[in-house]
Amino acid sequence: MNTSGVDSLLAQMRIAAAAAGLREPSQATQVGKVDFANVLKSSLDGVAKAQTRSEEMQKAFVLGDDRVSLSDTMIEMQKASISLQTTVQVRNKFVQAYNDIMNMQV
Repeated sequence: MNTSGVDSLLAQMRIAAAAAGLREPSQATQVGKVDFANVLKSSLDGVAKAQTRSEEMQKAFVLGDDRVSLSDTMIEMQKASISLQTTVQVRNKFVQAYNDIMNMQV
């Protein structure tokens, strides 16, 4: 099985996550042993941070803060929404894979 394509995709996703501010750049470029639990936790923390940033910007805009524009608020809301949708889709794939494995005959 050729895993170079998967490794390349994973590296691209890490770079994109670092560029979007979901992870620290040092985590995105770190090579070595990968702990699934840590990756999952950091991804979920990134989604939670995006949701929190979005809510804070919404509150600031509603309260009339001049430093927060409508376009910035809408962009943060979309980032948070996309992060959440991606997380839900990944969860669905994990559940589907788990069910497929559990239904295999040994």
